[in-house]
Amino acid sequence: MDRIAQLTTRPAGREIAYDPAAAPPSLQVRAAQVLEGNWTGRSTVPSRGLYPHQWSWDSAFIAIGLRHLSPLRAQTELETLLAAQWGDGRIPHIVFNPSVPLDAYFPSPDFWRSSAAGRAAGAPRTVQTSGIVQPPVHALAVWLVHLADPGLSRARGFLRRAYPRLAAWHRYLVARRDLGGGGLVSVVHPWEQGMDNSPCWDRPLSRVTPAPARSFRRADLDHGAPEDRPTDLDYGRYVRLAADYRDGGYADGQGEFAVEDPAFNALLIASERALARIAGELGASGRERAARAERLTAALVERLWDPAAGMFLCRDVRAGEPIPERGVSGLIPLLLPGLPRDLAATLVRTVCGPHFGLGGTTRLVPSYDLLGEAFDAHRYWRGPAWFNTNWLLERGLRLHGERGRADALRKGILHTAGASGFAEYVDPYTAQACGTTGFGWTAALALDLLHDRPSGDRNGLTAIKGGDRG
Repeated sequence: MDRIAQLTTRPAGREIAYDPAAAPPSLQVRAAQVLEGNWTGRSTVPSRGLYPHQWSWDSAFIAIGLRHLSPLRAQTELETLLAAQWGDGRIPHIVFNPSVPLDAYFPSPDFWRSSAAGRAAGAPRTVQTSGIVQPPVHALAVWLVHLADPGLSRARGFLRRAYPRLAAWHRYLVARRDLGGGGLVSVVHPWEQGMDNSPCWDRPLSRVTPAPARSFRRADLDHGAPEDRPTDLDYGRYVRLAADYRDGGYADGQGEFAVEDPAFNALLIASERALARIAGELGASGRERAARAERLTAALVERLWDPAAGMFLCRDVRAGEPIPERGVSGLIPLLLPGLPRDLAATLVRTVCGPHFGLGGTTRLVPSYDLLGEAFDAHRYWRGPAWFNTNWLLERGLRLHGERGRADALRKGILHTAGASGFAEYVDPYTAQACGTTGFGWTAALALDLLHDRPSGDRNGLTAIKGGDRG
């Protein structure tokens, strides 16, 4: 029987005269029920109402949790996403479900027009996707899913089939997205970085003329409170950037928005290390990938580390200068085992200091500087705490020897995930649920934390670090 079915089905029993009230379902059962409810047969939607398609980095995080319930389903999740890869190597940030009405989500397939506008870039003809990307956490997810059941993975040829697609994905990023010429990958749209509405984007976005409000209809406001979502002005700029990218045939390097982001590049580095391990499992050398991870780490430190801020900052490629905003993205490189020790120690102090408040004023790390002028405890990525970024930071703290802080953050993530109904994100002070509930990666990453005990190798990063010698 499928592990999810085992968790969500109550065994039949004989009726008895006195039946005390049943205990409430455990956090594990409730999380499994969320993933079961969001499963479409080949992939998992982030939420049934607000996000009714497959999202790229959502599926990677979901697979990391799903592997504890059904390694086969976790493999299928990632294989479905990889099957929508473009010929130039990019993995699109949305794979559209053709059975979902066009007006259920915007921008819809008829906006992106991937098979036509993306023909020169090798967009698939049989499935509709967006034309932008999301953070490259996929190789890390593939490796962790393999570790959940190596026998099944080998029998199905999971790594053998995934590896060339992942290699092409990384090759696209390194070859086509080094728009600043310094060895780091740039994002060309805020949606690509995943932290869509961060104040870190305000300065570069201010150069973008917004699309007229009458030219599009926001479906997100049908499912979320306006005060939790991006403003119409910001959304108009997102639409303009996406339309210009589409109308340019999804060619890179021509748009007004290009930003080197620390989290995006840190996840690429972590996934390069994972690819080194995958190569070793397949009988090849991982030295080249380990060397690339080291080069990327050096470039990350050289270009984005800001000693005065005590963290990494985004860099506006078009303006040629750092963006002076403290977003959670600048803390995510803590998950890298190759990070210099003094920088890791500084990041820990910043996480726990007044700008992010972990262990003091906040139980979870907020998405933006608590002291920043643009801080908003409820608005999308402008202050609320998100579960995927906190999961990454829990790993980073543990990796760099901060066991007590990691244990406290793990406890906070699990408690808040359950108490909020697996919310999309929460107020960092009160833990009030924001956005939608029954959110896919919140449930999946809670499962991952429940499954792995704090004393063990929690995330495969120790194994990936060992892969540097491959």
